[in-house]
Amino acid sequence: MSAVVSSIREPLILGNKTYHQITEDICRPTETAPSKEWIIGFLIALGGLSTYLFCVVWTVWNGIGSWNLNRTIGWGWDITNFVWWVGIGHAGTLISAILLLFRQKWRTGVNRAAEAMTIFAVICAGQFPIIHMGRVWMAIFIFPYPNTRGPLWPNFNSPLFWDVFAISTYFTVSLLFWYTGLVPDFATVRDRATGWRKRMYTGLALGWTGAAKHWQRWESLSLVLAGISTPLVLSVHTIVSFDFATSVIPGWHTTIFPPYFVAGAIFSGFAMVLTLMLIVRKLLKLEDYITIEHVESMNKVILLTGSIVGVAYLTELFISWYSGYVYEQFAFYNRVFGIYWWSYFGMMLCNVVSPQLFWSKKLRTNIWVTFFMSIFINIGMWFERFVIIATTLARDYLPSSWSYYSPTWVEIGLFIGSLGLFFTCFLIFTRIAPVVAIAEIKAILKTMGNQYVKHNTVADHAHHDDHAVVTAADGSAAAKH
Repeated sequence: MSAVVSSIREPLILGNKTYHQITEDICRPTETAPSKEWIIGFLIALGGLSTYLFCVVWTVWNGIGSWNLNRTIGWGWDITNFVWWVGIGHAGTLISAILLLFRQKWRTGVNRAAEAMTIFAVICAGQFPIIHMGRVWMAIFIFPYPNTRGPLWPNFNSPLFWDVFAISTYFTVSLLFWYTGLVPDFATVRDRATGWRKRMYTGLALGWTGAAKHWQRWESLSLVLAGISTPLVLSVHTIVSFDFATSVIPGWHTTIFPPYFVAGAIFSGFAMVLTLMLIVRKLLKLEDYITIEHVESMNKVILLTGSIVGVAYLTELFISWYSGYVYEQFAFYNRVFGIYWWSYFGMMLCNVVSPQLFWSKKLRTNIWVTFFMSIFINIGMWFERFVIIATTLARDYLPSSWSYYSPTWVEIGLFIGSLGLFFTCFLIFTRIAPVVAIAEIKAILKTMGNQYVKHNTVADHAHHDDHAVVTAADGSAAAKH
């Protein structure tokens, strides 16, 4: 019996693909020479990575004094970048775990790249707190290992210490999930490769043969990892929000931060996935597998999470007024009308106003609108983290200590360079591993391929038409009698 397919659902695989064509199309980027566009993008990314390495060495050699931090504003672009990168890494786990558990088939076209994005984003995020220490070789002291320092242990009551465990756990589970999904596809590439590439993919495939037992264990492991990852989607950015919410600083000490941060993380993560996937589908010629239906589904999630973030912004303003607490009111008044007013209104424009364009089907299915909006949203989410950190610290209880923060070239170089690190890793990934999950695409071909969806739709309409004719004939016969 064939699977039931909705007559109004758009296909997720175009081009009347066969199983062999799917393998050929998705494996081609790993087997052929890189295109001119890929080489140009890789050289630009390497330039950013070189900038990053130079700025890291400069910071370690000269100390944190090379940044523009001061006694009032002790956190600047560094922690802003840390929270921003952690947020971007959330979409991969959401697409992989939660959408897998809910059996959402549209995840299959984007889950592989989203999982890779998670890994590389967390790598970028984890470096900023270490660099912020100034003496990076002292980073080992954040781990609670047996030592000879007597009673000197990390402060287990500090949310900064919780970050270490949350992010390391998140990275480990995400890496396992990503690699588990890659194993069948590595075996596919192995069977097509020769020479040193065959030896490399033989090791990566871990002895995969495609036996029924392998598939059973693979699916079971995927579900177990999805179950473990699902709480992480909610917990990791919740713990990051505790860096601020557990303090006593007006503007930070609020219980809305955990859900607000989680929604914002999914919001920015999906925007970055769209940025990457729209580039990849064009450069690697994967338009038949990353379709407009995928883009529209992701834009709907962006619309939902953007609206949640907007409600959180308005809730913050209302609670600060309703509390009657003058310091809390001043903190939010200063955000809107203070010296950093431009960042607040940039945040509102990018994160609240612009996503509302996606109520229009015409706009949320437009590739160029989606691409520019995805970049726009991530600019807005960076502004959000900057607003939370810099504007709150710049005006504290003592007017005599009020200050203004602007970054130095080193801080700007670290941020731009981290983008270079991220895109260098991602572009190398597109040359080594299939960007789209071959096994999962093949699994939905018979239900979501355009030739099958069209056939089911026509057959479904024909069935209804025949039923209508029979019903009308029975009615006419009954009327005659």
